[in-house]
Amino acid sequence: MIALLQRVTQGTVEVDGVTVGQIGPGLVVLLAVEPPDTEAQADRLIDRLARYRVFEDEGGRMNLSLLDTGGGLLLVPQFTLAADTSKGLRPSFTSAAPPELGRRLFEYAAASARRLLGDRVATGQFGAHMHVSLTNDGPVTFWLQVTATT
Repeated sequence: MIALLQRVTQGTVEVDGVTVGQIGPGLVVLLAVEPPDTEAQADRLIDRLARYRVFEDEGGRMNLSLLDTGGGLLLVPQFTLAADTSKGLRPSFTSAAPPELGRRLFEYAAASARRLLGDRVATGQFGAHMHVSLTNDGPVTFWLQVTATT
């Protein structure tokens, strides 16, 4: 699984003009599923996201996590993160999971996040054309990838 996480002061996802997910301070995470991914990778990624220390402590150091700050988590399905861009001028999506697997593992990851963080978790809508807005704080942006070996 691939996650592009951004520390934000706010984040919102709209579908057809309706807000489907919204958080205040926390993390907006674009999430891609790859074919070999399983629930184990989803659990590992969610654990890392909840514990990843990207928020500043009283000394100004990135030393606090979502678990420490009580911030929100907005998960947005984003299969294009798994694109192969190594050749040509058009991305190939053969390295992204098929839609059925992508949906199942995205929903599993969201449920895993809710078990860990409760009602501080919001999501985008799998398969929908979404408008995502956020205010990046810093900016602070990281790429995390969890595979069967990590």
